[in-house]
Amino acid sequence: MKVPFLDVRSAYVELKTELDEAVARVLDSGWYIFGQEVDRFEKAFAEYTGTRHTIGVGNGLDALHIALLAMGVSEGDEVIVPSNTYIATWLAVTQCGARPVPVEPDPITLNIDPRRIEQSITSKTKVILPVHLYGQPADLAPIMGLARSKDLRVLEDAAQAHGARYRRERVGGHGDAVAWSFYPGKNLGAFGDAGGVTTNDAELADRVRAIANYGSRVKYVNEVCGVNSRLDPIHAAALAVKLPLLDEWNRRRAIIADYYRRNLPPSAVRVPTPHPDAEASWHLFPVFSERRDALQANLKAAGIETIIHYPIPPHLQRAYRSFGFRKGAFPIAEALAETELSLPIGPHMTLEQAAYVCAAVADSQ
Repeated sequence: MKVPFLDVRSAYVELKTELDEAVARVLDSGWYIFGQEVDRFEKAFAEYTGTRHTIGVGNGLDALHIALLAMGVSEGDEVIVPSNTYIATWLAVTQCGARPVPVEPDPITLNIDPRRIEQSITSKTKVILPVHLYGQPADLAPIMGLARSKDLRVLEDAAQAHGARYRRERVGGHGDAVAWSFYPGKNLGAFGDAGGVTTNDAELADRVRAIANYGSRVKYVNEVCGVNSRLDPIHAAALAVKLPLLDEWNRRRAIIADYYRRNLPPSAVRVPTPHPDAEASWHLFPVFSERRDALQANLKAAGIETIIHYPIPPHLQRAYRSFGFRKGAFPIAEALAETELSLPIGPHMTLEQAAYVCAAVADSQ
């Protein structure tokens, strides 16, 4: 049996007629920047996330970067980030000229540990940037409480958390702003790079929108040094078609995740344990094994595609060598990087495939 890591094409096949019509509608309109399709999706996604504003941008990294700029982050500032995350979280900070300050995750939930954040706050700290890694919401209540007590902003990285919930409310408006990626492989994915920012803060939304449009609210009047990062109408139209299916697709993912959690042998791998206040979107299903590389090789031989998220933590990347971090600086993140393996999961995966994966993992012991 062949088990792909994620069957992206099947999402298109399921909605082929509607998606083809949406793309054709954009092409026929002759309106290829901004326009009704972008407005329609922004309003629909704001309603879905329970927020007042959505601003579409070019990709998830831009969403993070522009939101930080809108929060006033600049050279000399510090931003609290997880030590265990994709490098984009850090890149957004350094693109502002600020310094990412890593905080280790809770080894059980795998997300930034709120208990460790306060000791990393200094007079230079401007923003706390939790990541909802693997689609599992971070523990936001204590993070928000700490931020308010210290007069800090909170920007959530929800690139992997479309439709996830924290304390029964969808991710999207707990922090001051939330950054999203609509990369094709996300739970809600476009046909290429795309991103967005949600917020309940009207002034912040206005700044995000202006910065993303060359720093301009009125054409040829540039108030700040902005960037060019706009959600393509074709992507917006496709996302608007897919959005009503997101909860159903997440439900299917949850069925696979539940099957894994009940049937993967604990002697072979450790499975994720979501925070009790969180309802994961199961963008990824990470497992952890001291024999990770051998396990991955055995699964590959069985026709099962897996991915390591992420083999090198940000503090050990060459890109951040100048920061002076050494191996051992963040041992929890390093241990996760050395043992993590993401198993196949997606809305078009079958329980038969999940059973095959579990059997292959058991045979690999």
